[in-house]
Amino acid sequence: MDSPSTPRWRKSSHSNGDGGSCVEVDDANPGHVRDSKDPNGPSLAFAPSAWNAFVSAVRDGEFSGI
Repeated sequence: MDSPSTPRWRKSSHSNGDGGSCVEVDDANPGHVRDSKDPNGPSLAFAPSAWNAFVSAVRDGEFSGI
């Protein structure tokens, strides 16, 4: 398995502007996410297929009623 690249964290465009629901995604390692309010805390890593399915579902509006 390849080792992860140096992270390049970016705040999700779906995070709101008042400091809540802040999620950062790692552009260098797709599927890696973390809470932007706790940058030294843990991050989550999803398998590429799971991450792609999640992103597609968001784009398709599957979570719009939540």
